[in-house]
Amino acid sequence: MGFNNRVRELSLLREWWESPTPRPALIWGRRRVGKTALITEFAARAGARTIYHIGGTRSATAELAALSQRAAAVTVAGRRNPAERPFQTWDDALEHLARQAATEPLLLVLDEFPELVHSSPELPGVLRAFLDHPDGVAQLRILLCGSAVRAMGAMQEHRAPLYGRFDLSMQLHPFRPHEAAEFLPDLGPSDRAFAYGILGGTPLYLGWWRQDLSIAENVLQLACRPGARLLSEGELVLSTEVDPGEYPAAVLEAIATGKTRHHEIADVIGTDPSRSLRQLLQLRLVEQVLPVTESQRRTRRKIYRIADPFLRFYLGPLQRYRTEIERGLGPDIVGPLLDSLAEHLGSVYEEAFRDHLRRLAVDGELGPRVVAVGPWWREGGQDEIDAVVLSEPERTRVPVLVGEAKWTRRVDGRRIQARLAAKALNLTDTPDELTYAICAREEVISHDPKIRAITAADIFQLPADKPATQ
Repeated sequence: MGFNNRVRELSLLREWWESPTPRPALIWGRRRVGKTALITEFAARAGARTIYHIGGTRSATAELAALSQRAAAVTVAGRRNPAERPFQTWDDALEHLARQAATEPLLLVLDEFPELVHSSPELPGVLRAFLDHPDGVAQLRILLCGSAVRAMGAMQEHRAPLYGRFDLSMQLHPFRPHEAAEFLPDLGPSDRAFAYGILGGTPLYLGWWRQDLSIAENVLQLACRPGARLLSEGELVLSTEVDPGEYPAAVLEAIATGKTRHHEIADVIGTDPSRSLRQLLQLRLVEQVLPVTESQRRTRRKIYRIADPFLRFYLGPLQRYRTEIERGLGPDIVGPLLDSLAEHLGSVYEEAFRDHLRRLAVDGELGPRVVAVGPWWREGGQDEIDAVVLSEPERTRVPVLVGEAKWTRRVDGRRIQARLAAKALNLTDTPDELTYAICAREEVISHDPKIRAITAADIFQLPADKPATQ
């Protein structure tokens, strides 16, 4: 599979690379999100001499020996051949590589950097001293990368040795719906939406989806066999991303079962979940949701939900059948599992709908000065509206669009518009002045021409399908 998307990230890396004297770059993000693919693609496009070293569970001596072998393959033999005389310390390695970069840029990638620090705790301090040396670092470009989100974030805190020494700091996230669509070009838009609802925007998972097979066949292969890939991945995410010594896993399970408020989560796990929620929010495994018109600091109408569609699928619909799948009943379970997905897929589709509206707002298609797009509901969850777009023409935010998304093939636009207008009376005295956006998977029928009809073909559109700019 070719490289997809990451246009902005590649552009930022190119700017960093072409800077006359760049300080290190930092890239981090959850496992499987595509960090290695991004760096590899960037290095290839830049034509950079690259030493790519991935930290492992090795001793410091073994790490330096492995780095020496990689350095020997791309550096110029001179007074020292690292393959024959390996680096003895990190100072030794950095000084040698700086000499090799005296006249031509050299990219040094230290991937899984926290693992290297584990075996060489002095490494951040050594790097700081190297970067601050009055003789400079020649044209050696250093890129640090890692999957341990908390550890990578801590490197940028005020008391950390490398604080203030990064020219580029980039957190990599899973793909948005329209970006994920590029991994599934042979599917129809409705099937792309279905696959995204199960896999989310993680590149590796999207690459597992067989476009020549039906949805049921894919679900059977990926989720409904003992040891299936998505079963194993769910376990891997929970074991590697979540601290087993605290309560985050229990918090995730509580949210997956519908306990979305702070006090409900506390009742389930038997303790204050605040610390675990902060960790999960930082990892972007969980997100905090509130009515788009409310203030983060003042409202009590906050709820929590699992942000990642795949993890939501794994802990929700799939978990209900997990035991019997492991016992071999997977082929018989595929049908009931698919039948149970409507609520799960509906919630993912609603967020994909809001994401699409944000893209339209950025393109200027929803009017001027759009400042927020999000869901809205009254106290107690009443009169929920899937999407409200707020504009700020002066100092007051006002609604300019309300919308609803349905995980059904087609919907009656006029009927939904009437319901939306009634709910919108809670937001404005003039609902007739609002724009209405109505979303189905395939078709919005019987709608007013003024309504913006949206389908999966819009949300999961391929670049080649976009109309040419006039």
